[in-house]
Amino acid sequence: MISIQRLTKQFGPQTAVDALSLEIPAGQIVGLLGPNGAGKSTTLKMLTGLLIPTSGTATICGHDLLKEPMEVKRNVGFVPDSGAVFESLTGLEYLEMVAALYGIPPESARERIRQFIAFFDLSFETLTDKLLGAYSKGMRRKVVITAALLHNPPVVFFDEPLDGLDANAAVGFKALIQTLAREGKAIVYSSHILDVVERVCDRVIIIDKGKLLVDGAPAELVAAHRAKSLEQLFTSLTGGHDLEQKAEDFAKTFRP
Repeated sequence: MISIQRLTKQFGPQTAVDALSLEIPAGQIVGLLGPNGAGKSTTLKMLTGLLIPTSGTATICGHDLLKEPMEVKRNVGFVPDSGAVFESLTGLEYLEMVAALYGIPPESARERIRQFIAFFDLSFETLTDKLLGAYSKGMRRKVVITAALLHNPPVVFFDEPLDGLDANAAVGFKALIQTLAREGKAIVYSSHILDVVERVCDRVIIIDKGKLLVDGAPAELVAAHRAKSLEQLFTSLTGGHDLEQKAEDFAKTFRP
């Protein structure tokens, strides 16, 4: 479903993604992990056509990222970490606009929208009576997730999807992506919430400074590196050493 070949992105002298290569099959949930600035969001933006790679390429559902950009976009759904929306539209207007862009007939679009808002426990009145600029962060996130899935894409990229969701919505979302994977979709899930990634992802990829560090099943990676948890493995690989001591030393600066 996703094939990446030496994908590279440079911003001037800085290399954000460095010759990244990997394959992701259908039906797999892949956790994409890394510290801030590791290149996660840049990778997702290249794979969704929002950024042009400096070199290398990728194929999505057999379509070349550079040669067939429109076909790639038709086959992916993307929930960015920004959660940006058109704030001057109502939720319904925004979702109907997205549906129209993907060529979904109005009646089919309205039915899909009803199903999603029922899943996320949103009322239809909320979608029609309030502009998106007045939505809470969590409500916007639900609308953005709905927009990404409306056209039933075979590949879905999530960048910090739980940001802003309440506990019940987060539980529902985790069940949703597991269901989508069982239906054959390839899911890439970028997050800093490592315990969630460890529970829901079939596979974990950790990158740092744009380079691939490890790739494998969470339990197998933890065992292979003799770590107690994915969190401990992550910190050991990405330079997060002596964090407890650093926190203690920092706290001392506030003591009389």
